Amino acid sequence: MKILGVIPARYASTRFPAKPLADIAGKTMIEWVYSQASKAASLDQVVVATDNQKIFDHVKAVGGKVVMTSEDHVSGTDRCAEALALAEGEYDYVINIQGDEPFIDPAQIDLLTSLLDGKVELATLVKKITDPDVLHNPNLVKAIFNLHHEAIYFSRNALPHVRNTLPAQWLDKQDFYKHIGLYAYRTDVLNAITKLKPSSLEIAESLEQLRWIENGYKIKVAETDIETMGIDTPEDLERENNLRRLLRRSVRSKQFTTEETLRYLSVSIYTCDAECNEASPVFQWAWFQIRCLIPFSSPEERCFVDS
Repeated sequence: MKILGVIPARYASTRFPAKPLADIAGKTMIEWVYSQASKAASLDQVVVATDNQKIFDHVKAVGGKVVMTSEDHVSGTDRCAEALALAEGEYDYVINIQGDEPFIDPAQIDLLTSLLDGKVELATLVKKITDPDVLHNPNLVKAIFNLHHEAIYFSRNALPHVRNTLPAQWLDKQDFYKHIGLYAYRTDVLNAITKLKPSSLEIAESLEQLRWIENGYKIKVAETDIETMGIDTPEDLERENNLRRLLRRSVRSKQFTTEETLRYLSVSIYTCDAECNEASPVFQWAWFQIRCLIPFSSPEERCFVDS
C-alpha cells in the first residue's frame, strides 16, 4: 500500500493572502506543515501542491518536494488530484493535509491511514465535542456517522437536533462530533469525484464532501482525541504568536509546571471565560504547544526550537 501526502498551498486567499508564507517562530507556515506531515510513518511521500512561484521556490529552498498546479482549482481535492497526476510512481491512496495547521500531529495522519485497506473509498476524522460554543459555531463543521463508522451527513449546524431540550444542555443528552479536515482518497475515487458536478446539499452547506455522499460514495470515519486549530486569518496568527511568546517565557523561567498556569495562558490569549478547563479546545491546543516547547532528550524530538 503506497500513500501520498499532499499539502495544497494556495497563494490567493480572501481572508489571508500569502498565508503559506506567513512567519511562525522563524519558519513559514508551509514549512511547519511539511515538517510535521513528514513525520507520519504511514506516508511514502509528502509533496506541496501550489499555484504560486514564490511558494514553489520557497519549498524547494527548504528542501521540500513541491509541484506546480493550476490556479483554477476551486478546492484542495481538485489540487490533490493534479498533484497525484504529476507524482512520480503509482499510489493507492492520497491524503489531503490542511496547509493552515502548522502543528498538525503526525499521529492524526497515521490514524487516518490506519483505516485504508484497499476497499475504503474515502476517509476522514472526527473529534467528540465537549464545548457548547464549538457545538453551536457554524464555522465548525459537525458530522454524524452510522454504526459502521461511515459518514451520514456533515453540517454547520449541530446534528442531531435534541428535541425538548435547551441547546445549552444538548451535550448532556447526546454525543456530538466535529469534523477534522483531513481526507484520504483512494486514487481511482479521487479522480472520479473531481469530475462530479456540485450537488444541492454541497451548495447549501458549502461543504464539498456532501457531493460525494449524494453520489453514493462512502466516507469512513475514525475518532481522534487530538485537538487541532487552523490559522485562517491574520488575527489567528497574531493570537498564535502571542501564545507562543508567553509559553516561551514560561519555559525559560520554568513557571509552567501546573495546569493552573496553562489555564491562565489559555484564558489570557484567547479571552476564554474563567471556567476554561481541560475539555476546552483552547486548553488542549495550549497544552500541545507546551509539549512542543518542553526540552526533550534529543533535538529531533522537539516540534520547534526557540528562536
